[in-house]
Amino acid sequence: MLRALFILGIWLIGASGAVAQQGGLVTLSTGQDGRGWEAVGRIDIDGKGFCTGVLIREDLVLTAAHCVYDHDGRPIAPEKFEFLAGLRSGRAEAYRDVRRVVAHPDFRPANGNGLPSEVASDIALLQLSQPIRTTRIEPFRIAARPYAGEAVGVVSYARDRQDAPSLQQVCEVLGQQEGVLVLTCDVDFGASGSPVFRVSAGVAQIVSVVSAMAMLDTRKVSLGTSLEAPLQTLLAVIDGTVMLGGQPVLLSGERSDTGAKFVRP
Repeated sequence: MLRALFILGIWLIGASGAVAQQGGLVTLSTGQDGRGWEAVGRIDIDGKGFCTGVLIREDLVLTAAHCVYDHDGRPIAPEKFEFLAGLRSGRAEAYRDVRRVVAHPDFRPANGNGLPSEVASDIALLQLSQPIRTTRIEPFRIAARPYAGEAVGVVSYARDRQDAPSLQQVCEVLGQQEGVLVLTCDVDFGASGSPVFRVSAGVAQIVSVVSAMAMLDTRKVSLGTSLEAPLQTLLAVIDGTVMLGGQPVLLSGERSDTGAKFVRP
């Protein structure tokens, strides 16, 4: 943790400009509040933990790579995951099991060293057992990387608010380096994998995925993964045009231990 804080301090020395006014968390507890955000869901992991994920295709959920490994670095079997799209007050818009898990090949779950490379590759895709095809749930598109000072928003599930998503409509990109975005967005345990959105002309598009939380001086910040090249790598694997050398790609039915313990949000 001290090493991660030191790195953050170096990145942001000399940063200037006004910080955007931060928006508080708004719970999307009703159908009206949650309209348009139904593709964001909670990923339950064998009843022992959860992360947040977002639908980017009818059968693909984007999340953080560290969510798909247990505490000792072993991959969790696909059948241990369930995606609950648009979960609110105990009911989801759609429930899906997972048949395939693909983590980025550069992510090393057991390192925990706080280096930028660990956050920069912290994304994974869950391929669902059946596509979600309903007019109420529309997958989100991916947008270009945000710029420093840009206002963004996060939709997440987290500790003490795991039964409904929360929206932070206004937080800010403080800067980026080596594929890592430093954000002022408010995250907590369970928010790993939460989509970070840019909203333009009333349309929300994903620009990052929450990877970790940290402190900058006395200020709580979050770290997000820049999606451009890492996500293209994962999509190429899913589409069968690239093979991952030596990196686990588990299919449903393969054995793996569980018991996820998250050191990240």
